[in-house]
Amino acid sequence: MNKRQKITVGSILEINIDDKYYAYAQILDKGGYAFFDYKSEKHLIDLSILQEKPILFIVGVYEDVVKKGHWLKVGKLDIRQELEIQPMQFIQDAQHPDRFEFYNPNTGDITPTTKDKVKGLERAAVWDANHVEDRIRSHYEGTTSIWLKEDLELFKE
Repeated sequence: MNKRQKITVGSILEINIDDKYYAYAQILDKGGYAFFDYKSEKHLIDLSILQEKPILFIVGVYEDVVKKGHWLKVGKLDIRQELEIQPMQFIQDAQHPDRFEFYNPNTGDITPTTKDKVKGLERAAVWDANHVEDRIRSHYEGTTSIWLKEDLELFKE
């Protein structure tokens, strides 16, 4: 049985990837999660090392992933200044795929935009644990995650 946990801003989560290595994320304000470009074959003891690591991506994650203990909280760090304001995301209209909007995860504001202006942004979505784990695995294998292929095709020139 997994451990029940609360979602606490600043908490560091340990993500077990195929029992081969661990990746780490930090719970941000307003539902965001920052995933560090760092992996370790052993449990990380000194979490402060993460303060200097680049960020792979920032996305929303279903609350149950943390609350039901799928990813364990292993400590807490201050949120780095550059993570206090989360990057813009985009929304693509399912009914009209040629219509795009900016989504500001900090305020909830949604504003119309064009396809060329959202290139390079994350699609506004809430991710499940296995999708994030696939994305991390793909990063370290040097492959493209199946969950990002649609967006790569969308922005192909």
